[in-house]
Order: sequence, then C-alpha cells, then structure tokens
Amino acid sequence: MTFQRARTEEQREVRRRAILETTSAMLDEKPVAEVTLNELSRRVGLAKTAVLRYFESREAVLLDLMDDRTATWLTELEHELARGVGPDRSAVDRAEQVADVLSRSLADRTALCDLYGAQGGVLEHNVSVDVVRRHKKASLDNLAVMAGLVRRHLPEVGGQAEHLCLTVLLVAGALSAYASPPPSLLAVYESEPELAVHRVELRTALRLAITTSLLGVLPRP
Repeated sequence: MTFQRARTEEQREVRRRAILETTSAMLDEKPVAEVTLNELSRRVGLAKTAVLRYFESREAVLLDLMDDRTATWLTELEHELARGVGPDRSAVDRAEQVADVLSRSLADRTALCDLYGAQGGVLEHNVSVDVVRRHKKASLDNLAVMAGLVRRHLPEVGGQAEHLCLTVLLVAGALSAYASPPPSLLAVYESEPELAVHRVELRTALRLAITTSLLGVLPRP
C-alpha cells in the first residue's frame, strides 16, 4: 500500500493502525528478533523516516503491538475460561482447569509469547520515558483484567492474582524462546534423540508451570 501525507488526526490514526497491522502480520511469519524497520517500512508503503514520525523506534512499535495483542487475547480468554472451567468443581480442580485453558490459549499465540520474551531485555530499551510510561499503564490495565478473569473462576487466589498473572506471562515469554529450536539443534535432536530428553513443548511446559503456581497460592486446608 502507498499513503499520501497524513494531514488530519484521523489520517494519522489510519497510518498508525496500518503500521501495527503490518507488524502483526510480520510476527506471524518470523520471530521478534527478525522484524526490522526497513522491511516494515517497505511492506507498509512508507519511508522509514515516515514510520518514525508515528513510532519513535522499532521497539516502540512492538510495545504498542504487544499491548494491543494482549488486550485482544484477554477478550478471547474470557470466553475460553467460561467454557473450560466448571464453577461447581473443587478449588484444586478449577486451578487445574484454569491452568489448562491458560496454557492452551498462550501456546496458540506464539507471537504474543515471543513479545513477552523480548519485553524486558529488548523492547523496553531504545524508547523514551513517554513511550515506557504509556506501555506500563497499558500493561497494568491488561494485568488487572487478566487477574480479574482468574479470580472470577478461582477466587481463592485472592490478592495473589496480579502477581500470579505476571508470572504466567513472564514464564510464557521465557519458555517460548526454547519451544522453537533452530535447525542446528533440531538436527542434533534427530541424530541423537537422547539429547532431546528436555526439549520444551510450549503448552506442556506452560501447563506444568501454571498448575504449580496456582496450586502454590491456594489456601491450605
């Protein structure tokens, strides 16, 4: 696509959304580390300098996209939890059901997990105070929504819900880096299967980690 110069706020928002949507499409094809401003500008039909008028850096684009994708995911997660958690089950059973839903939902969204994996070490660098402030406010809002969803189905976690949800997202980000091994590692696993004993399967690893965390914060009888 090719844009004329934006002259109104409405036109600027159209450009901004186009940049985010193009970046989102790129993340469905490649990891965060391979997303570049040069390719993004080419795909969106804007000069690199024009992209930088809407977002101050590649990292700023990806932080906004992470916040958007998280909000969209939480809307979908609300329905997934409603279908997957039995309200009349015991606290332990509901904790396991919540863990099953969360692990399946996150494993189906590898790009979002990849963004969380890059958040602290990459994305929150090379951005201004204003960008970080906006991102952190959006992150806290999203975390509050997620915690509310967990408490709705597992009220026993109480005030631990926010910390628990943050842990879930950070673990998902960390595990995602190991769930897609590079070709060289795959070749080793294929030639020497005994070396693949600890190969990470994202959903399985997430389910174990989330179940352990949830059961750990439930009140003791």
